[in-house]
Amino acid sequence: MTQPNVSRRVVSVRSGTGIRVFSLACGLLVSMSMDATSQEFHVDRDAENSVRFISQAPVEEVVGHTDRIDGYVLLNGERLEEGSPTEGTQLYLEVDLASLDTGLGLRNRHMRNNYLEVEEFPYATFDATIQGVEVATAGVFGVTARGLLSIHGVEHQRDVLCDVSARQDGYRARCTFTVLLSDFDIEIPKLMFLKLAEDILLELDFAVRPAPDR
Repeated sequence: MTQPNVSRRVVSVRSGTGIRVFSLACGLLVSMSMDATSQEFHVDRDAENSVRFISQAPVEEVVGHTDRIDGYVLLNGERLEEGSPTEGTQLYLEVDLASLDTGLGLRNRHMRNNYLEVEEFPYATFDATIQGVEVATAGVFGVTARGLLSIHGVEHQRDVLCDVSARQDGYRARCTFTVLLSDFDIEIPKLMFLKLAEDILLELDFAVRPAPDR
C-alpha cells in the first residue's frame, strides 16, 4: 500500500511519562464524550507482549526485541465486530526504544546512542483512529488504523493493518508493517549499511484488557 507522504520534524524533547499522562488524559476526555456502550482498554503489561524489528541485509540479519509496549484503545461500541462503528474510536501505542535488545551489547549501544538517539527520542509512538473492521478468518478481525507514526522525532502518516482476536477479557493484536530508516532521519554509517537494510520490518504482538474502574 502506498503511504501518504506526510511528515514533520518534532523539535521538542519528549518525556515518556509526559506523553503517557497527556495521552491517557486526552483519551479519558474522549471516552467521557462517547456513548455508554463504549469501552476503554489498556495494554496488558502482564501479558506476553512483543515488539520486534527485523533487518535483512545481504551480509547479516539483525533482529531487535522488547516487551516494553504501552498504550490504550477507546472502542466505540460494546465489542469488536465487522462493521463496528469507528467514529470516535482511538488507538495510542508507545514503545520504549531504549529497551530494544539485539543480543549484542556493543551493537545495542551504537543503535540506542548513535542511530535512535534514545536520550532525546526515547519512544516510538503511533497515535491513530480505527478506520475499519473486517472479518479476516474465523475469530480474527482485520482492523485498519490510520494515524501518525513517530520515530526519532519524525512523524509520518501511516495505515497499519492488524489481526485482532478476542481473549479472555480483551483482545490480542498482531501488526506487521515496514518502515524506511531514511524516512525518519536515521543515519547509519556507510560501513554499517552492509549489515543493516534500509527497510526495516516491524512486528507488534500485544494484548489489551478493559481499563480498571475509576
